[in-house]
Amino acid sequence: MASQVYHDFSGFTNVTTFSDAFNNFNQVEGLNVLEKLWGAYYYYMGNDLFATGLLFFTIHEVFYFGRCLPWYIIERIPYFDKYRIQETKLPSNKEQWECLKSVLTSHFLVEAFPIWFFHPLCKQIGISYQVPFPSITDMLIQWTVFFVLEDAWHYWLHRGLHYGVFYKYIHKQHHRYAAPFGLAAEYAHPVEVALLGFGTVGIPIIWCLITKNLHLFTICVWIVLRLFQAVDAHSGYEFPWSLHHFLPFWAGADHHDEHHHYFIGSYASSFRWWDFVLDTEAGPKGKQSREAKMKANAEKIEKKTQ
Repeated sequence: MASQVYHDFSGFTNVTTFSDAFNNFNQVEGLNVLEKLWGAYYYYMGNDLFATGLLFFTIHEVFYFGRCLPWYIIERIPYFDKYRIQETKLPSNKEQWECLKSVLTSHFLVEAFPIWFFHPLCKQIGISYQVPFPSITDMLIQWTVFFVLEDAWHYWLHRGLHYGVFYKYIHKQHHRYAAPFGLAAEYAHPVEVALLGFGTVGIPIIWCLITKNLHLFTICVWIVLRLFQAVDAHSGYEFPWSLHHFLPFWAGADHHDEHHHYFIGSYASSFRWWDFVLDTEAGPKGKQSREAKMKANAEKIEKKTQ
Protein backbone atom coordinates (compact mmCIF):
# COMPACT_ATOMS: atom_id res chain seq x y z
CA MET A 1 0.00 0.00 0.00
CA ALA A 2 1.59 3.30 -1.11
CA SER A 3 1.67 6.27 1.24
CA GLN A 4 -0.24 9.44 0.45
CA VAL A 5 1.96 11.68 2.60
CA TYR A 6 3.19 13.58 -0.46
CA HIS A 7 1.53 14.47 -3.75
CA ASP A 8 4.32 13.52 -6.18
CA PHE A 9 6.62 10.51 -5.85
CA SER A 10 7.65 10.48 -9.52
CA GLY A 11 11.25 11.47 -8.81
CA PHE A 12 11.64 9.08 -5.86
CA THR A 13 13.70 5.89 -5.87
CA ASN A 14 12.66 2.61 -4.29
CA VAL A 15 13.58 2.34 -0.63
CA THR A 16 14.70 -0.47 1.65
CA THR A 17 15.78 1.63 4.65
CA PHE A 18 14.57 4.74 6.43
CA SER A 19 17.72 6.47 5.26
CA ASP A 20 16.71 5.83 1.64
CA ALA A 21 13.29 7.32 2.31
CA PHE A 22 14.81 10.40 3.95
CA ASN A 23 17.18 10.91 1.03
CA ASN A 24 14.17 11.01 -1.29
CA PHE A 25 12.51 13.74 0.76
CA ASN A 26 15.83 15.52 1.20
CA GLN A 27 15.67 16.34 -2.51
CA VAL A 28 12.27 18.03 -2.20
CA GLU A 29 12.62 21.80 -2.08
CA GLY A 30 10.79 23.86 0.52
CA LEU A 31 10.57 21.23 3.27
CA ASN A 32 12.20 21.69 6.67
CA VAL A 33 13.93 18.87 8.55
CA LEU A 34 10.83 17.90 10.56
CA GLU A 35 8.71 17.74 7.42
CA LYS A 36 11.35 15.58 5.70
CA LEU A 37 11.47 13.21 8.68
CA TRP A 38 7.67 13.06 8.80
CA GLY A 39 7.38 12.34 5.09
CA ALA A 40 10.19 9.80 5.18
CA TYR A 41 8.55 7.96 8.06
CA TYR A 42 5.22 7.55 6.26
CA TYR A 43 6.90 6.72 2.95
CA TYR A 44 9.13 4.11 4.57
CA MET A 45 6.24 2.49 6.49
CA GLY A 46 4.18 2.22 3.30
CA ASN A 47 0.94 1.84 5.24
CA ASP A 48 -0.50 5.12 6.44
CA LEU A 49 -3.06 3.56 8.79
CA PHE A 50 -0.40 1.52 10.59
CA ALA A 51 2.07 4.42 10.52
CA THR A 52 -0.39 6.80 12.22
CA GLY A 53 -1.39 4.25 14.85
CA LEU A 54 2.20 3.38 15.67
CA LEU A 55 3.18 7.06 15.71
CA PHE A 56 0.39 8.02 18.13
CA PHE A 57 1.05 5.13 20.50
CA THR A 58 4.82 5.70 20.49
CA ILE A 59 4.49 9.44 21.07
CA HIS A 60 2.17 8.83 24.00
CA GLU A 61 4.41 6.25 25.67
CA VAL A 62 7.74 8.00 25.05
CA PHE A 63 6.65 11.47 26.14
CA TYR A 64 4.48 10.36 29.05
CA PHE A 65 7.06 8.11 30.68
CA GLY A 66 9.89 10.33 29.47
CA ARG A 67 8.33 13.26 31.35
CA CYS A 68 7.66 11.10 34.43
CA LEU A 69 11.28 9.94 34.68
CA PRO A 70 12.84 13.30 35.74
CA TRP A 71 10.26 13.61 38.54
CA TYR A 72 11.01 10.04 39.68
CA ILE A 73 14.70 10.96 39.89
CA ILE A 74 14.01 14.25 41.70
CA GLU A 75 11.95 12.40 44.32
CA ARG A 76 15.06 10.43 45.25
CA ILE A 77 17.40 13.42 45.60
CA PRO A 78 17.14 14.92 49.13
CA TYR A 79 18.13 18.40 47.89
CA PHE A 80 14.74 18.81 46.23
CA ASP A 81 12.73 17.89 49.34
CA LYS A 82 12.44 21.58 50.26
CA TYR A 83 10.43 22.12 47.06
CA ARG A 84 8.05 19.26 47.82
CA ILE A 85 4.55 20.68 48.37
CA GLN A 86 3.59 17.96 50.86
CA GLU A 87 7.06 17.57 52.38
CA THR A 88 6.39 14.52 54.51
CA LYS A 89 4.67 12.49 51.81
CA LEU A 90 6.99 10.88 49.29
CA PRO A 91 5.70 7.99 47.17
CA SER A 92 7.34 4.68 48.01
CA ASN A 93 8.80 2.36 45.40
CA LYS A 94 5.86 0.00 46.02
CA GLU A 95 3.33 2.78 45.34
CA GLN A 96 5.19 3.77 42.19
CA TRP A 97 5.28 0.16 40.99
CA GLU A 98 1.55 -0.41 41.65
CA CYS A 99 0.76 2.82 39.81
CA LEU A 100 3.01 1.88 36.89
CA LYS A 101 1.31 -1.50 36.44
CA SER A 102 -2.13 0.10 36.42
CA VAL A 103 -1.10 2.83 33.96
CA LEU A 104 0.51 0.34 31.57
CA THR A 105 -2.59 -1.86 31.71
CA SER A 106 -4.71 1.16 30.82
CA HIS A 107 -2.39 2.14 27.98
CA PHE A 108 -2.37 -1.28 26.36
CA LEU A 109 -5.94 -2.44 27.05
CA VAL A 110 -7.91 0.82 26.97
CA GLU A 111 -6.05 3.48 25.02
CA ALA A 112 -4.20 1.39 22.43
CA PHE A 113 -7.32 -0.01 20.75
CA PRO A 114 -9.02 3.23 19.55
CA ILE A 115 -5.69 4.64 18.35
CA TRP A 116 -5.79 2.35 15.31
CA PHE A 117 -9.08 3.88 14.19
CA PHE A 118 -7.73 7.43 14.22
CA HIS A 119 -6.24 7.42 10.73
CA PRO A 120 -9.50 6.41 8.99
CA LEU A 121 -11.20 9.14 11.03
CA CYS A 122 -8.60 11.66 9.83
CA LYS A 123 -9.34 10.79 6.22
CA GLN A 124 -13.09 10.90 6.84
CA ILE A 125 -13.23 14.38 8.39
CA GLY A 126 -10.29 15.98 6.58
CA ILE A 127 -7.42 16.01 9.07
CA SER A 128 -4.36 16.31 6.84
CA TYR A 129 -1.15 14.38 7.36
CA GLN A 130 0.62 15.39 4.14
CA VAL A 131 3.73 17.55 3.94
CA PRO A 132 4.35 20.44 4.15
CA PHE A 133 2.96 21.34 7.57
CA PRO A 134 0.68 24.33 8.23
CA SER A 135 2.21 27.68 9.16
CA ILE A 136 3.47 28.12 12.72
CA THR A 137 0.87 30.89 13.17
CA ASP A 138 -1.99 28.48 12.40
CA MET A 139 -0.59 25.88 14.79
CA LEU A 140 -0.05 28.39 17.62
CA ILE A 141 -3.64 29.60 17.31
CA GLN A 142 -4.96 26.03 17.35
CA TRP A 143 -2.84 24.98 20.34
CA THR A 144 -4.09 28.02 22.27
CA VAL A 145 -7.72 27.24 21.44
CA PHE A 146 -7.24 23.58 22.39
CA PHE A 147 -5.73 24.50 25.77
CA VAL A 148 -8.58 26.89 26.60
CA LEU A 149 -11.36 24.53 25.49
CA GLU A 150 -9.81 21.45 27.10
CA ASP A 151 -9.47 23.35 30.36
CA ALA A 152 -13.18 24.23 30.31
CA TRP A 153 -14.15 20.62 29.47
CA HIS A 154 -11.87 19.31 32.21
CA TYR A 155 -13.20 21.74 34.82
CA TRP A 156 -16.88 20.89 34.39
CA LEU A 157 -16.46 17.16 33.86
CA HIS A 158 -13.97 16.83 36.70
CA ARG A 159 -16.27 18.78 38.99
CA GLY A 160 -19.13 16.49 38.01
CA LEU A 161 -17.04 13.42 38.82
CA HIS A 162 -16.89 14.57 42.44
CA TYR A 163 -20.63 14.01 42.93
CA GLY A 164 -22.15 10.90 44.50
CA VAL A 165 -21.91 7.70 42.51
CA PHE A 166 -19.59 9.28 39.93
CA TYR A 167 -16.96 9.80 42.59
CA LYS A 168 -17.56 6.50 44.35
CA TYR A 169 -17.40 4.26 41.28
CA ILE A 170 -15.21 6.25 38.87
CA HIS A 171 -13.13 9.15 40.17
CA LYS A 172 -12.19 7.70 43.56
CA GLN A 173 -9.46 5.59 41.95
CA HIS A 174 -7.55 8.70 40.87
CA HIS A 175 -7.66 10.02 44.44
CA ARG A 176 -5.87 7.01 45.87
CA TYR A 177 -2.78 9.20 46.19
CA ALA A 178 -3.45 12.26 48.38
CA ALA A 179 0.08 13.41 47.61
CA PRO A 180 0.34 13.02 43.82
CA PHE A 181 3.42 12.21 41.77
CA GLY A 182 4.06 12.48 38.04
CA LEU A 183 3.27 8.88 37.15
CA ALA A 184 -0.19 9.21 38.77
CA ALA A 185 -1.35 11.67 36.10
CA GLU A 186 -3.01 8.86 34.12
CA TYR A 187 -3.83 6.60 37.05
CA ALA A 188 -7.60 6.55 36.62
CA HIS A 189 -10.68 4.44 35.96
CA PRO A 190 -11.12 3.54 32.25
CA VAL A 191 -14.36 5.54 32.13
CA GLU A 192 -12.55 8.62 33.44
CA VAL A 193 -9.70 8.07 30.97
CA ALA A 194 -12.22 8.08 28.13
CA LEU A 195 -14.26 11.05 29.39
CA LEU A 196 -11.37 13.37 30.24
CA GLY A 197 -9.40 12.09 27.24
CA PHE A 198 -12.14 13.43 24.99
CA GLY A 199 -10.99 16.92 25.92
CA THR A 200 -7.57 16.16 24.46
CA VAL A 201 -8.60 14.25 21.33
CA GLY A 202 -12.26 15.14 20.81
CA ILE A 203 -11.82 18.91 20.82
CA PRO A 204 -9.37 18.87 17.86
CA ILE A 205 -11.79 16.60 16.00
CA ILE A 206 -14.67 19.04 16.55
CA TRP A 207 -12.36 21.91 15.53
CA CYS A 208 -11.64 20.15 12.24
CA LEU A 209 -15.31 19.40 11.62
CA ILE A 210 -16.07 23.11 11.98
CA THR A 211 -13.03 24.72 10.33
CA LYS A 212 -11.82 21.98 7.93
CA ASN A 213 -8.32 23.12 8.87
CA LEU A 214 -6.15 20.81 10.97
CA HIS A 215 -2.97 18.78 10.53
CA LEU A 216 -2.00 15.56 12.29
CA PHE A 217 1.35 17.07 13.27
CA THR A 218 -0.51 19.82 15.14
CA ILE A 219 -2.43 17.17 17.07
CA CYS A 220 0.78 15.26 17.88
CA VAL A 221 2.44 18.35 19.35
CA TRP A 222 -0.76 19.24 21.21
CA ILE A 223 -0.85 15.77 22.79
CA VAL A 224 2.78 16.14 23.91
CA LEU A 225 2.05 19.55 25.46
CA ARG A 226 -1.02 18.16 27.21
CA LEU A 227 0.96 15.19 28.56
CA PHE A 228 3.64 17.49 29.93
CA GLN A 229 1.00 19.68 31.56
CA ALA A 230 -0.75 16.70 33.20
CA VAL A 231 2.45 15.08 34.49
CA ASP A 232 3.85 18.37 35.80
CA ALA A 233 0.55 19.19 37.55
CA HIS A 234 0.83 15.87 39.43
CA SER A 235 4.56 16.22 40.17
CA GLY A 236 4.06 17.41 43.75
CA TYR A 237 6.77 20.07 43.46
CA GLU A 238 6.63 23.85 43.57
CA PHE A 239 9.73 25.75 42.40
CA PRO A 240 10.56 29.48 42.33
CA TRP A 241 10.78 29.08 38.54
CA SER A 242 7.43 27.28 38.16
CA LEU A 243 5.47 28.64 35.21
CA HIS A 244 2.60 30.14 37.23
CA HIS A 245 5.05 32.64 38.77
CA PHE A 246 5.41 34.13 35.29
CA LEU A 247 1.89 33.37 34.01
CA PRO A 248 -0.37 33.91 37.05
CA PHE A 249 -3.37 32.28 35.33
CA TRP A 250 -1.44 29.01 34.76
CA ALA A 251 -2.53 26.30 37.22
CA GLY A 252 0.59 24.24 37.86
CA ALA A 253 1.42 21.69 40.52
CA ASP A 254 0.49 23.78 43.57
CA HIS A 255 -3.04 24.24 42.22
CA HIS A 256 -3.67 20.56 41.50
CA ASP A 257 -1.80 19.31 44.56
CA GLU A 258 -4.32 21.06 46.79
CA HIS A 259 -7.10 19.28 44.93
CA HIS A 260 -5.56 15.92 45.84
CA HIS A 261 -4.76 17.04 49.37
CA TYR A 262 -8.27 18.29 50.20
CA PHE A 263 -10.19 16.03 47.76
CA ILE A 264 -12.36 18.89 46.53
CA GLY A 265 -11.94 22.17 44.65
CA SER A 266 -9.35 23.30 42.08
CA TYR A 267 -10.94 21.24 39.31
CA ALA A 268 -9.35 22.85 36.24
CA SER A 269 -6.41 21.36 34.38
CA SER A 270 -4.31 24.14 32.85
CA PHE A 271 -5.66 27.50 34.03
CA ARG A 272 -6.92 29.04 37.26
CA TRP A 273 -9.71 31.25 35.97
CA TRP A 274 -12.64 28.81 36.26
CA ASP A 275 -11.86 28.01 39.89
CA PHE A 276 -11.25 31.68 40.67
CA VAL A 277 -14.45 32.99 39.10
CA LEU A 278 -16.65 30.18 40.47
CA ASP A 279 -15.07 30.14 43.94
CA THR A 280 -13.94 26.53 43.82
CA GLU A 281 -10.27 26.98 44.69
CA ALA A 282 -9.10 24.29 47.12
CA GLY A 283 -7.15 24.63 50.34
CA PRO A 284 -6.67 27.38 52.95
CA LYS A 285 -6.02 30.09 50.35
CA GLY A 286 -9.26 29.28 48.56
CA LYS A 287 -11.15 29.29 51.85
CA GLN A 288 -9.66 32.65 52.84
CA SER A 289 -10.58 34.09 49.46
CA ARG A 290 -14.19 32.93 49.77
CA GLU A 291 -14.46 34.24 53.32
CA ALA A 292 -13.04 37.60 52.24
CA LYS A 293 -15.58 37.87 49.42
CA MET A 294 -18.43 36.91 51.74
CA LYS A 295 -17.31 39.51 54.27
CA ALA A 296 -17.05 42.18 51.57
CA ASN A 297 -20.54 41.36 50.27
CA ALA A 298 -21.96 41.42 53.80
CA GLU A 299 -20.42 44.85 54.40
CA LYS A 300 -21.92 46.16 51.15
CA ILE A 301 -25.37 44.90 52.15
CA GLU A 302 -25.00 46.39 55.61
CA LYS A 303 -24.11 49.82 54.18
CA LYS A 304 -27.10 49.72 51.87
CA THR A 305 -29.49 48.97 54.73
CA GLN A 306 -28.17 51.77 56.95
